[in-house]
Amino acid sequence: MPELKITIGGRDFDVACQEGEEHFLRSAAAMLDAEAQVLLGQIGRIPEPRMLLMSGLMLADKAAGIEDQLREAKNRLGELQAKIDELQANPPQIEVPVVPAEVTDTLAEIAARAEALADRVEDEA
Repeated sequence: MPELKITIGGRDFDVACQEGEEHFLRSAAAMLDAEAQVLLGQIGRIPEPRMLLMSGLMLADKAAGIEDQLREAKNRLGELQAKIDELQANPPQIEVPVVPAEVTDTLAEIAARAEALADRVEDEA
């Protein structure tokens, strides 16, 4: 079992982890150290247990906020997927306007008159 030395808030700790988990431990320690550095910058020197507790609570608060955002995103995704499913099951109907019969009849009459005029011009020529 690998043992790593991590630094949090300027203090070193020896921590063991599972084989292959070293990267995750270093990442978690870096996140905790970042919070501890914020505390040290605001408060100055504080006892180790309090520093670790406050840093952990600050990280937990951030994690809770991210979980809320993830939950909201999943809910929104579910709503959007339901809309997509509904639209795929019932595609919108598109109405195509129909030309009224009177217009068609009038156009046919105009076309017949134009042909008659063309025939008359042809006969006279």
